[in-house]
Amino acid sequence: MRRIPLPVKLAYTAWLAVWIPAYWWHDGPQNFLWLCDIASLVLGVALWLESPLWVSAQAAGVLVIQLLWNLDFFAYLLFRVHPIGGTQYMFDASQPLWIRLFSLFHTAMPPLLLWALTRLGYDRRAWRAQTALTWVVVPVTFFWADPAKNINWVVKPFEQTQTLLPPGGYLLAMLILLPLLLYGPTHWVLCRVFSPPRPALDTGSAEPSSAAIRRTA
Repeated sequence: MRRIPLPVKLAYTAWLAVWIPAYWWHDGPQNFLWLCDIASLVLGVALWLESPLWVSAQAAGVLVIQLLWNLDFFAYLLFRVHPIGGTQYMFDASQPLWIRLFSLFHTAMPPLLLWALTRLGYDRRAWRAQTALTWVVVPVTFFWADPAKNINWVVKPFEQTQTLLPPGGYLLAMLILLPLLLYGPTHWVLCRVFSPPRPALDTGSAEPSSAAIRRTA
């Protein structure tokens, strides 16, 4: 019994089939190191597998980041102020409009993640899985990606200047603080809002199982 409807899987896959080559052509492969972009890729696989673990891990990892992106985007759209920073490129006329429109996936991702959790449940291992993923992706970003792009904020937080720590110390702080201050509180809330995953074949029916019938026969 499908918990994620087939049309949702097909629609999301179709969007990935357009989004991936468009981003690759415009921004290059390094752009897919962004944790939000990785979340989009992982979610595409997780929806097909109907994996509570990897849907939950992406919710724990990027849900707050996506919400902050939307806060900054809509604050500037409505009030012409960036309270956080990070969405200035959305209003940069030198960037192609079509590539900026692709970034609106940040707006669609939070409701999609929350909806998927209502269908699959929230896996309590999500915090550990997302932490492990971050401890791989962020160092790779730090040592390989172009510092000018500030992917995953490995150079400075959002667009704010960072002078308190040397680069290596700042990287170490990120690896410690992201799981503790970002993933941890999100994980705590999601654990209390969503039920744990049910077995894939559990339809919630009140009918007794065949094994129970045999035992009582």
